[in-house]
Amino acid sequence: MNIFEKILARASGKREVTPGDIVEANIDMAMIHDLTGPLTLDSFKKIGASKVWDPNRIVIIFDHLIPASTIRAATHQKNLREFAREQGIRSLYDIGQGGVCHQVFHERGYARPGELIVGADSHTCTYGALGAFATGIGSTEMAAVFTTGKMWFKVPKVIKICVRGKLRKYTTPKDLILKIIGDLGEGGAIYKGLEFTGQTFKEMSIDGRLTVCNMVVEAGAKAGIVPPDNKTITYVRARTRGTFKPVLSDEGARYENVLEYDVTGFQPLVACPPTVDNVRPASELQNVSIDQVFIGSCTNGRMEDLRLAASILKGRRINEGVRMIISPASQEIYKECLREGLLRIFTEAGAVVTNATCGPCLGGHMGLLAPGEVCISTSNRNFVGRMGSPQSKVYLANPATAAASGVTGHITDPNELRRR
Repeated sequence: MNIFEKILARASGKREVTPGDIVEANIDMAMIHDLTGPLTLDSFKKIGASKVWDPNRIVIIFDHLIPASTIRAATHQKNLREFAREQGIRSLYDIGQGGVCHQVFHERGYARPGELIVGADSHTCTYGALGAFATGIGSTEMAAVFTTGKMWFKVPKVIKICVRGKLRKYTTPKDLILKIIGDLGEGGAIYKGLEFTGQTFKEMSIDGRLTVCNMVVEAGAKAGIVPPDNKTITYVRARTRGTFKPVLSDEGARYENVLEYDVTGFQPLVACPPTVDNVRPASELQNVSIDQVFIGSCTNGRMEDLRLAASILKGRRINEGVRMIISPASQEIYKECLREGLLRIFTEAGAVVTNATCGPCLGGHMGLLAPGEVCISTSNRNFVGRMGSPQSKVYLANPATAAASGVTGHITDPNELRRR
């Protein structure tokens, strides 16, 4: 079996599973946040439930609208706090205590190799970077998980993606996953698993792996997994006291397809609106002027990303006609940016640094776009109206490309900026 099948077989108490099988699986960890959590609580009450199946396996993270941007948001957050107290859920990360859910969850040791994780957010697939089967589910489905600790799954077909070569200085894992999504198409992997292997992934940082797995859902995938190695084990053991059992695909495991990539000549890429699979080289988009830059989100708000952006912005100023918003993905990352002097670099360049929040990514609050405005963002979606007005446009890029574009005022390959 491949790693996806092994995890689902273990979770459902079966010796073996094959693609297309329907299994009822035991959930290892479940997560909700301040936007999807209230709907889960409503459904939990509607089905007559009174007690969650295991308060130690539930994590609640406030990240989308923090600090609360409306009375309604504040009320929802209050209700979630009360629910956590009533149910004995200790893993609640309130405002100022955590940050973006898809950073905090693994940063605090809740994502472990070989486990089955569900979250009421589509980018829960991020945790596959640590060798887990992690996937997003609906808020009402989560109410059923809260009650029973179980959920049914169809065992997915799996595409194996083998990557070799070394990424160049300003070409990042974000560009790799944009290339893959561009090739697969936005619906090219619907309800499939993507297994990432090869020397490039062995050498890739955990931050980079998280970025890749974060975006598999943009091709329609159910989950993405980087097989756990020593780098994974070291990362997880430093963050959790719990035991875990990593699994790997068997030799000769079955796959629907095998794709191979050599990243040696890859250049910075940009996903153009209105779809993530509309991918072009940044060097071909210099005629696109921008109004806003957003560097952050659960895709590219980690230390590796912010250090890269700082390397571009150090000693430079943001273009007069551009505003830049930078959001570290967690309080821990914010503090590390402070220690390393990155916050000073950002602010001296003219950027606004926010608290750890999803904020601008979803068009929730902080940095919404007006009609006709253009943003280059390090986030994961560029759908119509994603960051504000339906008449605005969002381009997706890596942190170096986003920072370089902020300096010039138009979409810019960071290699071009370096030559000046």
